[in-house]
Amino acid sequence: MNPRQFFLSLMAAIAISTVSSAQTVPTVPSGPQPVWADEFNYTGLPDSSKWSYDVGGHGWGNDEWQFYTKGRKENVWVENGKLVIEARKENFEGRNFTSTRLISKGKGDWQYGRIEVRAKLPRGRGTWPAIWMLASTDTARWPDDGEIDIMEHVGYNQGIIHGTVHTKKYYHSIGTQKGDTIPVPDASEKFHVYAVDWNADSIRISVDNKTYFTFHNEHTGNDAWPFDKKFHLLLNIAVGGSWGGQKGVDETVFPARMEIDYVRVYK
Repeated sequence: MNPRQFFLSLMAAIAISTVSSAQTVPTVPSGPQPVWADEFNYTGLPDSSKWSYDVGGHGWGNDEWQFYTKGRKENVWVENGKLVIEARKENFEGRNFTSTRLISKGKGDWQYGRIEVRAKLPRGRGTWPAIWMLASTDTARWPDDGEIDIMEHVGYNQGIIHGTVHTKKYYHSIGTQKGDTIPVPDASEKFHVYAVDWNADSIRISVDNKTYFTFHNEHTGNDAWPFDKKFHLLLNIAVGGSWGGQKGVDETVFPARMEIDYVRVYK
C-alpha cells in the first residue's frame, strides 16, 4: 500500500469510528421531566414501591357492587408496556364482581403540579372507571378534605368524560357540585391523556391538553378550597353503584378493562 492509499484508508476508518460513536451517545429528552412516574415498562404486578391497594367489598360509600382485590393477577397486571385493571363477573368474598383500586398514598403524594394519565377506558353499562385524587392526611374526611376527579366515565353515557371537584361547600349530595364534561367518542377505542394542572389558585382539568373545567380558589377558607395539602392518585374500575349503576349493569360486557400507558407527575 502506497502512502496515499494508507492515508485515505486511515481517514475512512476515523470517519466510521466517529459516526459509530455519535450513534451510541444517549439522547437527553427535551422539556420538563416528571418528578414521579410509572411508564409500566416491566411485566407482572404493579410496582410495589409506587402503588398500594384499597381492598374490600363494602360498597365504598356509593353502593358499588365489586370487591377490590389486592395484587390478584386476574384483576391487575402489567404487560406490553401497559397497566391493565380488569373488572370481572365472578363470585368473590360475597360479591358478584371483582376489580382493583390502586393508590399511590405514602408512595406518591403531591401538593400542586401537573398529573397526567394516558388511558383507554372500558365500555359497557355498569362500568365506572376513574382516575382521581384524595387528600393524603392520615385522618382524611370526605368531602371536607377534598377530592379531585381527573376522569370519570359511566358506561351508560358512553364517550362523555367528567371532571369534578368535591369540597365541604361543593359536592353532589347537597346539590352544589362543581364540574363539567367533554365528549370523547373514542375513549374506549383509543388512548387519551387525562390531566389536572393544580396550583394555589386553580384546578384545571383537561383531555389531550384541552382544558374543559376550571375551579378557582375563592380564598374563603377550607370549606371551599381544601386543596392546599398533599394529595395522592387513585386508579380503579367500579361496577354499578349509585351513579355507575343508575341504569343497571350489563353483565355481558365483563371482563372490562382500563389500560394505562403511563402516569406522570410534574412539579
